[in-house]
Amino acid sequence: MHALGIDIGGTGIKAAPVDVTTGQLVRLPWDYRRLYGLDPDEQQVAGLAAAVADRLGPVDVLVLNATGPQPEAAVTDVAWAGHLAQLDFFVKSPVLLGRAVLPGMQARRYGRIVHIDSEVAHRPPPRRSAYATAKSAQIGLALSWARELAPFGITVNTVAPGFIPVERHADVPDDVKKAYLASVPAGRMGTPGDIAHAVSFLASDGAGFITGQRIVVDGGRGLGEIVP
Repeated sequence: MHALGIDIGGTGIKAAPVDVTTGQLVRLPWDYRRLYGLDPDEQQVAGLAAAVADRLGPVDVLVLNATGPQPEAAVTDVAWAGHLAQLDFFVKSPVLLGRAVLPGMQARRYGRIVHIDSEVAHRPPPRRSAYATAKSAQIGLALSWARELAPFGITVNTVAPGFIPVERHADVPDDVKKAYLASVPAGRMGTPGDIAHAVSFLASDGAGFITGQRIVVDGGRGLGEIVP
């Protein structure tokens, strides 16, 4: 079984093919991490999917981990172009990739699709309206797919991380991180591994009767504050 993990980030589409049986990245004879530019079109994405399938075989698992610049701005300062930029990351990319791999999944009557959304969709902070809106749209897309694709043996779920500090958060001030940590009942920040475990479960055969669900991985932060 092979999975195609997609990260549409600030440097372009990144496709990380994984052998699900071993959990190891599969080396390809070309640089799959930077095949295409920031504004992918349907032909480019179809070419990516075809190249992966030619090298590894059919794609059984699609993990949609879209990210990119997340500018902060007041609602009155966010132009429509700003909303479209976020929708490109979180709606356009899943739609194009889905169109590329879903026919094969439907023919085999098997597939696992996992969207990575964000706690921001249900806990939107100020000045993040474009990002929160696009993430909410991504959730709606996943739910629609889940209902339509279930008869084909294809599950569609989402994983919603809390704040998971990684390299791109290096400039986040320490006081911001400390304030966030204080709101997490688990008493620690999340790690990429926490997210990977949730995704791995949803991508497994054991999750075949789970679809249209959203797993929030935030250490209990979504429980809200304790009122004395």
